[in-house]
Amino acid sequence: MEIKDLQPKAVFEIFDQITRIPRPSKKEEKIRAFILDFAKEHGISSKTDKIGNVVLSIPATPGHEQAPTVILQGHMDMVCESNDKSFDFNTQPIPAYVDGEWVKTRGTTLGADNGIGVAASLAIMADKSFEHGPVEALFTMDEETGMTGAFNLGEDMITGSILLNLDSEDDAEVYVGCAGGVDTQAFFSYKRSFAPKDFLYFKINVEGLNGGHSGGDIHLGRANANKLLCRFLFELSGKHEVVVSEIDGGNLRNAIPRAAHAVIGIHTSRKEAVRAALNVYTAELENEYAGLEPGLKITMESVDTPDFAIDQTTSLALIRAIYSAPHGVISMSRDLENLVETSTNLASVKMAEDNTIVVTTSQRSSVESRKWDIANQVEAHFLLAGAKVTHGEGYPGWQPNLNSPIMKISREAYEELYGITPAIKAIHAGLECGLFLTKYPHLDMVSFGPTLRDVHSPSERMNIPAVERFYGQLKRILEKVGDMKK
Repeated sequence: MEIKDLQPKAVFEIFDQITRIPRPSKKEEKIRAFILDFAKEHGISSKTDKIGNVVLSIPATPGHEQAPTVILQGHMDMVCESNDKSFDFNTQPIPAYVDGEWVKTRGTTLGADNGIGVAASLAIMADKSFEHGPVEALFTMDEETGMTGAFNLGEDMITGSILLNLDSEDDAEVYVGCAGGVDTQAFFSYKRSFAPKDFLYFKINVEGLNGGHSGGDIHLGRANANKLLCRFLFELSGKHEVVVSEIDGGNLRNAIPRAAHAVIGIHTSRKEAVRAALNVYTAELENEYAGLEPGLKITMESVDTPDFAIDQTTSLALIRAIYSAPHGVISMSRDLENLVETSTNLASVKMAEDNTIVVTTSQRSSVESRKWDIANQVEAHFLLAGAKVTHGEGYPGWQPNLNSPIMKISREAYEELYGITPAIKAIHAGLECGLFLTKYPHLDMVSFGPTLRDVHSPSERMNIPAVERFYGQLKRILEKVGDMKK
């Protein structure tokens, strides 16, 4: 069966089209044009602000004009991760397909985060089969790499008093809070030196890890490729003279790194000792991550003598800093069971052209002071290693309101349709809701969505029956709010 033929057909037809539209963060021109063309085709009012956010508006069905205006909200961009380095997210469609009860993809992220939220919002705007009050649909840009759209939302773009964020990933759950976050970057400046001629050079690859969302999956204990790579290099440098000429790992601040590599040199007399050490290390990791990282693969291949090596002082400081840097869950919430309160993700290591190596980390917490505490700990750690450190602007969390009227309506809607009481939760991932509250403090908000798994990784997939329940819940919420008075 093709995606466009799945139920609810109105949603999956649009989602199928969205998978064919390139939409990396900060490059949302094509998906924005698709949304505006959709609005024009269906006679829906639209507007765009200076930063590139889009709002569509439809009036209430007759007799429901006095109901509060509801805002449907999702983001246009997607995380771009692929097992195939030649895959071009700027030009190629996502190779999505149906596998039983799941929509999957072949080796890339699916973009259901948040393509399904966009698809459901557009389907609602064109759906004439139910009664509702006034509805607005807000589509933000660049959520995944900086929440730029939410930060710069134009004045008077939205007028509603209720906001339904459609960017959550679990069926039968209603979210009423999320973590805030901030990025921290460390900059190591290095000097180039000649690569010794009496050394042999190897490329060490760590690959095949699960990765995943640095908020939603951080508690699962998945391996971090940057940490695994530098753990081996640290052990090796304690026994042998090692030179490093190249190091690279991870890609996105909000994804647990799945792969990393380094090009290193070792004296010709140490070749077999290094291979033996790598075999032992690989066996140790396979034992440590048995059942958790079945795709873990560590390889060592010979390469030509590189043009240069990173100076010894900097390379050792970098290896030690990455190996010892905090990563993972820092603390759990004392208020909500099984909720991560504070975490940090050692996201990426990149060599820049100006003889600088940039280490990017991302901190999250549902407690603002703890967010900055762990960010400052990360700063202190890299300062001790001799790096320069900067923090991003960050974004606020969303404090739960357990007396929220729309929370109660959302829960009742799911109960009425499916006979199950959805769980009320907060999420450790970042949502744009906290930023909306800073601009529109009167908003009553919830977040919900269908079941997605392994988002921000090439294993991302979406449960098909959950999409039908998600869309049914969304319509029922709008019907119930449509019977209210402002």
